[in-house]
Amino acid sequence: MNATLSRCVIFLTLLLPVLAGCATRPVAPAPRPNPVLLVSIDAFRADYIDRGLTPNLAALEREGASAPYMLPSFPSLTFPNHYTLVTGRVPDRNGIVNNTMRDTALGKFTTANRDAVRDGRWWAQAEPIWITAQRHGLRTATLFWPGSEAEIHGAWADHWFAFDDALTSRQRVDKLLSWIDEPGPKPVFDTLYFDAVDHAGHEYGPDSAELDAALREVDDALGYLVAQLRRRGLYETTNLIVLSDHGMADVPRGNIVFADEETDLDALAEVSYGVVATFDAKPGVDSTHAVARLLGPHAHMHCYRKGDLPARLDYGKNPRVPDFVCLADTGWSITSHKVLAERTTPMSRGEHGYDNLDPSMRALFVARGPAFRPGSRIAPFPNVDVYPLLAHLLGLQPLPNDGHLDDVKGALVSP
Repeated sequence: MNATLSRCVIFLTLLLPVLAGCATRPVAPAPRPNPVLLVSIDAFRADYIDRGLTPNLAALEREGASAPYMLPSFPSLTFPNHYTLVTGRVPDRNGIVNNTMRDTALGKFTTANRDAVRDGRWWAQAEPIWITAQRHGLRTATLFWPGSEAEIHGAWADHWFAFDDALTSRQRVDKLLSWIDEPGPKPVFDTLYFDAVDHAGHEYGPDSAELDAALREVDDALGYLVAQLRRRGLYETTNLIVLSDHGMADVPRGNIVFADEETDLDALAEVSYGVVATFDAKPGVDSTHAVARLLGPHAHMHCYRKGDLPARLDYGKNPRVPDFVCLADTGWSITSHKVLAERTTPMSRGEHGYDNLDPSMRALFVARGPAFRPGSRIAPFPNVDVYPLLAHLLGLQPLPNDGHLDDVKGALVSP
């Protein structure tokens, strides 16, 4: 045996035990991330916190990170923006383009249509982070978050519950806690949804005593949530994010644009009314005159062909967006005489859905936990950035999205 071969034999003899140890030693699992609890207060306008009615929320703001406001995506409506928050995709790319929409294959979607809400095909253009987390072995729990009732890409969260508006804010906290208290592995990503502020804003307006009472109710539930997390020894290890989907604007009585006075609705098919009114041209009908009237000037709304919407809205390419989109001026709403006559309740005194740059549409963002720098204040940012932040906190590779973690890294202890 020559000297070179002898040295190789000795080297391999020494190396074999090491290789054997590597072959039998199990791969260490990825460390379990700190729990992330995402709380939405529907329609909590960013400046509501300055009313001094939400001391528990103010305490979280002092202890953690916050922004003066967060920009919603257009349209500033509930379902589109809630899905944006958990997918990082603007509504035009997450597929939930409106609270009321139409799909050529699926038919009509409204938030009140439970069959549509629970049909995962409506939500399949994007994947919410609870599904991604679950695919990576993390347990999840979603309470009332839009999309959580549907089987999306073949899965639900480990825990979810059919929407029940009768549950009070505290009862919603208790429901979430019941999942956390179950034996076995705990959820690592949880969502919680409060809508009392939104209801009061719509029915009574953003400057009403009823709205202030709703702020107190939800803040009480937040304080209760914090106390219960403390009692379980979870508060200091939980990254708690409290935010909203959009704000709310005052709509004085009588501030109505009647679409049937502005164009010929016999030639157009209405898809949605409200702050954002949408129409398709009726097939087989000459709609030239009706379209010309619709796209002409109006006192309190602006109408566009979907392809001509302002580019900054990032809206209009999704096939679910109807042919024509009309946007009411802030403080106004769009309907028809027929639809108004069929209403069983008065028109809303508060509305959202307006231009997402309107100050009244600004949303809340407060975050507190081990990942967030206490007392940090970051610049306003678009709500698409919440998704990459959630992925970062959970140790997940985010799916393609429209957000940027850099926009919010100033809130983090270790960006």
